[in-house]
Amino acid sequence: MKTALIIVTLVEIVVLVAVLASYLILIAATLRRISHTLGLVTFGVRAIEKQTEPIGPVLRDINGALEGVAGALAEVAKPRAPTG
Repeated sequence: MKTALIIVTLVEIVVLVAVLASYLILIAATLRRISHTLGLVTFGVRAIEKQTEPIGPVLRDINGALEGVAGALAEVAKPRAPTG
């Protein structure tokens, strides 16, 4: 009877180790896919950064012009005292 219990216990341990190993393999495969996807995203973001790099100086000029327009509009929009 003891031999049968020992064999059943060993079989349960082997099954447990096999299940844990299979889950670890699935997790490793998922992490590899995630790593690949993140690599593609990083590559895309760097490409976007390089393609939009020349916009920086132009935007500074546009912002400067818009600040001048905003100042002029503030002067025009000031309420004036009624004359009369």
